[in-house]
Amino acid sequence: MNPASSPALHPISWVAWLAVAISAITITRNPLYLLLILLALALVAEIERPAGRTRPIDPILFAAFAVTISGLFNAVSVHYGDTVMLRLPASWPLLGGPITLEALAYGMTNGLALGALIAAFAAFGSALPVGALLRLVPRAFYPLAVVVAIAVTYVPLTIRQARQVREAQQLRGHQMRSWRDGLPLLLPLLIGGLERALQLAEALAARGFAAARPPERLRLLLAGGLASAFAGVLLRVAWGQDLVGAALILLGAAMTLAVLYVAGRRTPRTHYRIYRWGRYDALALGGAGLALAALLLPWPARQSLFYVTYPTLRAPPFDPLLATALLGLLAPLLVRLRPRVNAKSKITKGSQ
Repeated sequence: MNPASSPALHPISWVAWLAVAISAITITRNPLYLLLILLALALVAEIERPAGRTRPIDPILFAAFAVTISGLFNAVSVHYGDTVMLRLPASWPLLGGPITLEALAYGMTNGLALGALIAAFAAFGSALPVGALLRLVPRAFYPLAVVVAIAVTYVPLTIRQARQVREAQQLRGHQMRSWRDGLPLLLPLLIGGLERALQLAEALAARGFAAARPPERLRLLLAGGLASAFAGVLLRVAWGQDLVGAALILLGAAMTLAVLYVAGRRTPRTHYRIYRWGRYDALALGGAGLALAALLLPWPARQSLFYVTYPTLRAPPFDPLLATALLGLLAPLLVRLRPRVNAKSKITKGSQ
């Protein structure tokens, strides 16, 4: 099996890594740290991308686009800052006023953060297949998760079929001159989608997949748990009954979790591939934990995370120790070396 076709880490390790990456992006607005995080996440996304699979979006190119658009939009909509580059006529609605360098820099920083978020989700989506993500869903929601996963996977299939229909119609001499010429494209696309849906429904029914109706008592307990939690929130917020409200919230949460657990036990699940915890998961979690500790612990370098361009633009601070700790997000790259080393050692032993 190709190592790139299966996750080298446990799915929960990837979820923890993604949570730390999102936390790092949202905590800081220092463009130097955001650029470092973006490059690290883009590198992880590129290494984790399976061989032969094209990227739906390049994180670096998207970050460049987001930085440009966000910077220009913030510059023409936020007229605040000491460094005025030019002035638009005050009679222009929303756009009129001074265009400042501080507003431009702040918008570009937000675009950099958005690009880093896209890079984090790109790495997460490249590393984990759909089946591994479905296994993270509680058993009670497994049928719903399967339906959502099928709906998501149908999007690229529909786009591919639309491209094929358009090419076939072009070979027949069809040309798009107005919106009325789209009917020969939409009708085959709709018919093909219905055929695929019927085939998939028959395949799922043949394998015994169906949304089982929970017993009446479980539904009543679930409704009671949610009502208890809602009543507890009202007591705490509206009437100031903190003790009674907290007790009702805990009771409702316990009832809801118990119902979900029992409903999950009634849903049988089998696994084709079993993911096990190992020392490589500890290595990846250790790198993510190092980055998270550097972001949350009260030490002097943490002050460099907070950066504001207003009212006067200045150079952002940079701490090498904090930057080194943020490089702990690259820990999955070290784990990816493991299958190659093992395969090489097996070949060497076999030749001997």
